[in-house]
Amino acid sequence: MAPGSKPRVFLDTNVIFSGLYSSKGAPGKILELFIKGQIEVVVSQQVLDEVVRTVKDKLPEALPALNTLLVNTPPEVVPAPEIEYIEQWPGVLSLADAAILAAAVASGTHIFITGDRHFFKSTLLLGTGVIIITPATFLERYLSPR
Repeated sequence: MAPGSKPRVFLDTNVIFSGLYSSKGAPGKILELFIKGQIEVVVSQQVLDEVVRTVKDKLPEALPALNTLLVNTPPEVVPAPEIEYIEQWPGVLSLADAAILAAAVASGTHIFITGDRHFFKSTLLLGTGVIIITPATFLERYLSPR
C-alpha cells in the first residue's frame, strides 16, 4: 500500500454484523474507520443481503444503525461474480462462501477481512493477489503506528 493511501478492503458479513453488535472489538473499530473515511469498504450484494437478513433475525435493535451506515456511508457494492469464478473452489467452500470469495477477488481489493475460519485455508487464494485476514490482524498490520 502506498504511503498516505487509504486501505481498500472487502468485508465479510460477519465483520459488519459484529461491528454493529459491539463497537468495542476489532470489527467495530473497522466500521468506525470506514465511517470516518480512513478506509474504503467494498462488499458484494450478497454480503449486504446477508447482513440485512442477519441483523433482522438476530439483532433487530441494530437496524437503525445499519440503516444509518448504509444511507450516510454506503460501501462500494460490486456485482455478483460470474459462475465460472465461483466454481474455482469446488469442494473447498460452500457455493455461498465461494461466491463471497470470488466477489472479493474480483473487486480489485487486496485485503479480504473475515472472522470465518474456513476461509483461512492456505491454498485458497494462491495467485489471486488477495490476502485473507482477521479484523484484529488488519488493525495490527495496516493501521498500527510503525
